[in-house]
Amino acid sequence: MPSFRAILRISGLRPGNAPESVLATAVETLGSIHLVEANQLDVVRGVPQISLRFTVQAARYDDENRQACNAGASVRHAVESVAVTGPVTVTRRIRGKWVPISAVAGP
Repeated sequence: MPSFRAILRISGLRPGNAPESVLATAVETLGSIHLVEANQLDVVRGVPQISLRFTVQAARYDDENRQACNAGASVRHAVESVAVTGPVTVTRRIRGKWVPISAVAGP
């Protein structure tokens, strides 16, 4: 099954939400549509970001990428209810490297 990663920067919490609700919301949302293999919270240059590794159902190459991009958009939309975010970046694992979907051409 193709492996993808969604990365989302977090600018701040919305009032009344605990920090742990950010990652929990992301995992719950993504897990409702795809298998979440791993998740983590990092601080990159002083900015928190969450990363979720997941798989999509095997299909045509472009359809797999579309599924992954839709999943990333769903995660961002859900997390926006508890935190202020930036754009989501979706990458695909190709020959041991994570490649942004926009840079991925057909096989």
